[in-house]
Formats: sequence, structure tokens, C-alpha cells
Amino acid sequence: MQRSTLFPIVLAAVLLIAGGVRASAQRAMPAPTERQGAGAPPAGALPGLLQEIGLDQKLNEQIPLGLEFVNEQGQSVTLRQLFRGKPVVVVLAYYECPMLCTQVLNGLVSALGTMSLTAGREFDIVTVSFDPGETPELARAKKQAYLDRYKRPEAAEGWHFLTGRHREIAALTRAVGFRYAYNADVDQYAHVSGIMVATPEGRLSHYFYGIEYGPRDLRLALVEAGERRIGSPVDQLMLFCFHYDPASGRYSLAVMNLVRAVGVLTIAGIVGSIVYMRRREAKV
Repeated sequence: MQRSTLFPIVLAAVLLIAGGVRASAQRAMPAPTERQGAGAPPAGALPGLLQEIGLDQKLNEQIPLGLEFVNEQGQSVTLRQLFRGKPVVVVLAYYECPMLCTQVLNGLVSALGTMSLTAGREFDIVTVSFDPGETPELARAKKQAYLDRYKRPEAAEGWHFLTGRHREIAALTRAVGFRYAYNADVDQYAHVSGIMVATPEGRLSHYFYGIEYGPRDLRLALVEAGERRIGSPVDQLMLFCFHYDPASGRYSLAVMNLVRAVGVLTIAGIVGSIVYMRRREAKV
């Protein structure tokens, strides 16, 4: 092929790719929807006590790190002491909960068990009981049970189980959007299930709902909250191709970024082909 005919072909290919990127981006954009007002009641609102509970996202809000709690050893500590320059998983769960809190902690440790990132090394966990009647002894027993399940020695220094007074508990739960209610009839707390991820400075960055947490989503949240100072190059690439969706509490495919990446790789392939063909022509 002559050099004089090569350039128009390459130009046409590049224009075709650019047009495809533009069309794909337009198709990928969701139709605009009306945002529900923050104060509007949810559809099918539950009666009575259940209306008082929920987990409201407070993304980028600052956790009050000056709040003082008691750790599993009976020592007074502030949250600031437990934020040690690493991203932190925040869990609100009372230790004598007959079912849901245990399921939350079980789901968390199951996700952690499949991750290469380790609590106490790349990130920390702060679990706080929202029952002011619970004691450090209960916290210590709960911590030992989950350390036994997790089986990573570093977690002993990085996974904290706290108890506290009503005033501090109320301040923390209010700051993170965790709404719960005490049911005196059965001597239990009504609450939702979920965990949060915070930056090393204590700003809320991710919420995950339910009792099962995807290891990939949790890992990416920790890498992102840690300002990409932890994790591998593959994690950085994953964060380019995926974005955190607050509505679902998951990472979904970022179509625009993926289209851009494919376009760049395609153009790079064309340029590589040009170089290869010119070298062949030069040898002829």
C-alpha cells in the first residue's frame, strides 16, 4: 500500500471511532428523573416503630472524632485515636442483638476473608454498640469470636469493639444517619442493617446495605477512601472502569470511562499498525 493512500484510510477510521464513542455515550446516559424530596415519606411507609428506623446517607460528612467511648479492654478512647491514617469500616451493632447485628458482622467477616487487604494493616474497623447498657466484657467476647473467625493476627490491633454512654452513641448515630428505636415490649432495638466506610480523616465515603457485602465493592471502597494509597494497580484500573452508586451501595460499570478506554486502545492499535506498515514498506 502506498503512503499517499494510507493517511485517508487512517483518518476515516479515527473519525468512525470518535462517532461511535459519541453515540455510545448518548445511549448510555440515563433519562433524567425527578429527584424525591429529602423530607418526603417513602412509598409504602411501615407503621409504628419501623417508621423511626433507617440508614440515611451522609456522604462526605465528618464523623465527630472527639467522641469518647470505652474499648473492649475497659479503656476510654476517642474515635480520633482509632483513626490511624487508614480508611475505616464503621459498624453499628449491639452485642446482645438476637439476630440482625450478628448477621451484619457475619457478612462483613465473610467478605473480609476473601480479600487480600487485611484489617489492622491496610484499614481498620470500628464496631460500636448502640445499646448504652452493654459492657466492655460483652465487647471483648464479641471481638474474640470474630478474630477467631477472621484468622488474621493483624486484626487484633485494627478491629475495635466499643461501648459507650447514650449521649455519645446518639451523637455518633446521628452523624452517620443511623436511626434506630428501642422496643420496650421485647427489650430489643429495632434497626436496619448496613456498614459504612470512612476516609482516614473521618469523612463518610461509602454505605453498604443489607447483611452481605461484595468483596470487590468493599475492596474498591477501601482503596478509594484511602485516597488510592492502598491496593494494587489492578484496583486503580477497576476504579477507572467502575463508579460507586450511592443509591444501590455498589460499584457499577462506568460506561463512559470504558468507552474512552476502548477508544484510546483502538487508536493506539491503529497507530501501531501504521508504524509496522511503514517499516515494512521501508524494507521493500
